[in-house]
Amino acid sequence: MKGTFLGEFEEVVLLATCVLENEAYAIKVRKEVEQYTGRPINLSAVHSALYRIEKKGYLKSEFGEATKKRGGKRKRHFIPTPFGIKALREIRGIRESFWSNIPESLLKGGTV
Repeated sequence: MKGTFLGEFEEVVLLATCVLENEAYAIKVRKEVEQYTGRPINLSAVHSALYRIEKKGYLKSEFGEATKKRGGKRKRHFIPTPFGIKALREIRGIRESFWSNIPESLLKGGTV
C-alpha cells in the first residue's frame, strides 16, 4: 500500500482523467473537476496536479496533433496508467471499508 496514497485534489484529478478517457487535457480536466465538486478550480493547480501525478507514475502523457485553432500548439493528453488505476481501486476500498464500519446510529444522528 505504500506509495498509493494521493491527496484529495490529486485523487479527484486522477478520477477526472479516467472519466475523460482519451480527452483528458488540463482544461477539460478542470471543467470535469469543477462539475463534480461544484467549486472553481485554478488551471495552474490542475497543471501542477497532473504533472505531480504523472511523476508518481499514476498518469502518462502524450502530445496530440497540432491544430490551427491552437496556433500550431499541441495539447498534452493524460492517460491513467495501470498503477494509477490500481491506486484508485485501493483508495476506493479503503474509503468503502471505513464507511461500512461507521455505526448506523452515528450516521442517523447527522454528525457524519
